[in-house]
Amino acid sequence: MTTSVTAAQIAQLRRMAAEPLTTTYSDALLTTYIETYPIPDGEGHFPGEEDEDYWTPTYDLHAAAADIWDEKAAAVADRHDFSADGGSYNRSQVYDQAIKQARYHRARRAPATATLRKRPRELHAEDFPWIGNLPESD
Repeated sequence: MTTSVTAAQIAQLRRMAAEPLTTTYSDALLTTYIETYPIPDGEGHFPGEEDEDYWTPTYDLHAAAADIWDEKAAAVADRHDFSADGGSYNRSQVYDQAIKQARYHRARRAPATATLRKRPRELHAEDFPWIGNLPESD
């Protein structure tokens, strides 16, 4: 499957993750992050289902940004506060800020839903409608 991620989505994710340059996160890597979170389009089509051909590529950029911020936090987790030469240095603030950004984006990700589909399909199911809450006859 060829990528359906647009340059505009990559640019938006760069802004959300505060990564203006391609030195740390290449366009290909950001595309991978974005493609990890496909969501149903406005018509309810979803990739990987029977109607995948009709799916308009739609992705959850906030979920991708949260993953990047988590990765940034992990990269600076070993930074600690210290005092030297009469000064106090709070290097842990970088970690704290990355975690706050990850929480911010996780709070704004697309709502998760699950669609249950009965498999295998029953033969002649249309002849026997299921009515779950009707009273049974005595």
